[in-house]
Amino acid sequence: MVMIGISMYPPGSAKEVGRRFAQLPPLPQYMTLKGPYFHSEVGLGIKSISLYEFDASKIQEAGEVIRSRIAKIMDVPGYTVAVDIWTEVKDALKMVGIG
Repeated sequence: MVMIGISMYPPGSAKEVGRRFAQLPPLPQYMTLKGPYFHSEVGLGIKSISLYEFDASKIQEAGEVIRSRIAKIMDVPGYTVAVDIWTEVKDALKMVGIG
């Protein structure tokens, strides 16, 4: 299972976002992080995407870990974030009774 976080913030907040990200504790062993990957959008600011991968059985724990990480960055001026759950085909098929 994957949770994808997309955040945006103005260029003036990039240094503070980076500083706080560097201070985050390591992820638990059951989670892996791909990213964050960054991209600048003219007139909008900096956009980043992070992919948190974990077994579907750990969804509650993973959600808590991600919420805790976001809470440490959330008050940076202009920082916004959205996190969505994405399901692999094999897990989605199990949810509908196939496989």
